[in-house]
Amino acid sequence: MRKIKLTKGFLKYALGSCLIECGNTKVICAVSMEETVPSFLKGKGKGWITAEYGMLPASTQQRNAREASKGRLTGRTQEIQRLIGRSLRAVVDLEKLGERTFWIDADVLQADGGTRTASVTGGFVALAQACERLIAKGILAGNPIRDYVAATSVGLVDGKLCLDLCYKEDSRAEVDMNVIMTGSGRFVEVQGTAEGRAFNDRELASMLALAKKGIRKLIGEQKKAVKLPLK
Repeated sequence: MRKIKLTKGFLKYALGSCLIECGNTKVICAVSMEETVPSFLKGKGKGWITAEYGMLPASTQQRNAREASKGRLTGRTQEIQRLIGRSLRAVVDLEKLGERTFWIDADVLQADGGTRTASVTGGFVALAQACERLIAKGILAGNPIRDYVAATSVGLVDGKLCLDLCYKEDSRAEVDMNVIMTGSGRFVEVQGTAEGRAFNDRELASMLALAKKGIRKLIGEQKKAVKLPLK
């Protein structure tokens, strides 16, 4: 696994924020709150967590045009936004949020593989900081976060198991997989694709075992940053 660094409270004005650095991949995650919920949740006493994801123009070797200038989001961006939202909702008691919406903004400063998994891992730290502040202010009566959640990538590169793939590894991977897990060891999501060749049961088990080791390390880093009493 590449060197991991989590800097909580990186932004001054965000309710919660985290700069996550995974090797050369750098993502800023920030949390904002609105005193409203989507129409399908109104009157149900539950909150909502959703996400927006974007890559800055200079985050890649060749300029990456802003999607706003194109007038629409790509399918990849929409997929990643939904993944971040699903991952964080999986470890939060939405009733304890009240009828509020929490926005997780993940902006990629520099991309070298694993931006979506970094967004989940850093997004959790930013959300935890937001909850810390809201509890301290008396806006939230208790801690809505039930468990940690983190994500990493794993795959087969040149026939060998590889954890936390950088761009060069990802671009030539025979199998590429993103794994999201909770601190208690439960799976939130597994996205696995055979790029060069199909994989068997044994290889799948080996990749999942390696991903678990990586996620345990990520959660260890989260525990250094998060002050809320979680398991």
